[in-house]
Amino acid sequence: MSQPATNSTDFVSRLCPNCGLCCNGVLFGDVELQRGDNPKRLTEQGLNLFRKSRKTCFRQPCACFDGKWCQVYADRPNRCRTFECRLLKQIQAGAVTATAALRNIAEARRATEQVRRLVRELGHTDESVPLNRRYAAIAAQPIDLATDEERVERRSELMLAVGRLVRILERDFLGQG
Repeated sequence: MSQPATNSTDFVSRLCPNCGLCCNGVLFGDVELQRGDNPKRLTEQGLNLFRKSRKTCFRQPCACFDGKWCQVYADRPNRCRTFECRLLKQIQAGAVTATAALRNIAEARRATEQVRRLVRELGHTDESVPLNRRYAAIAAQPIDLATDEERVERRSELMLAVGRLVRILERDFLGQG
C-alpha cells in the first residue's frame, strides 16, 4: 500500500490527462449546473446549455474538453470542480498506487474504444453524442436473427463489450472510493 497523498494536484496532473472519462461522454451523458455556476459565462466559454426538467445542463462529451484537459479548467462548473472518481479517491487515500491507477485507466480506455468501434460499425458515428445514448439507440432496435448474420454478431459483441466496460467503470470510477 502506498502512502496517502499529500498533494492531490500531483495525482490529477498524472492521471486525468490519461483518462478523461468524466468529460468525454463515457461516465456521464450530461452535467447539471449547480448553485454558483454562471450560465452566461459558461455559454461564452463554449458550453451548449439546455433545460432538463428544472435544471440547466450541458451535454457530454464536453465541448471544452480537448481529449486531455479541460480548456476552461480554472472556470469550470461546480459539478466538474467537485467530482472525483473512485480511482482518484483511492490513490489519494494511499489504497492504490499511481502505476496501478494508470493500468486501470488504460484498461478502461481499451474497453471504451472497443465499445466505440462496435457502435460505429453498427452505424452510430456521431461522436458528439454520449456513448451510452449511442449504445441505447442500437439496443432499442429489434434484432432480426434472419437478417445479416454479421450485424447480429456485432450486436452480440457490443453487448458483451458494454458489460465489460460497465464493470470496469463501476469498479474504478463510479461510486464511493
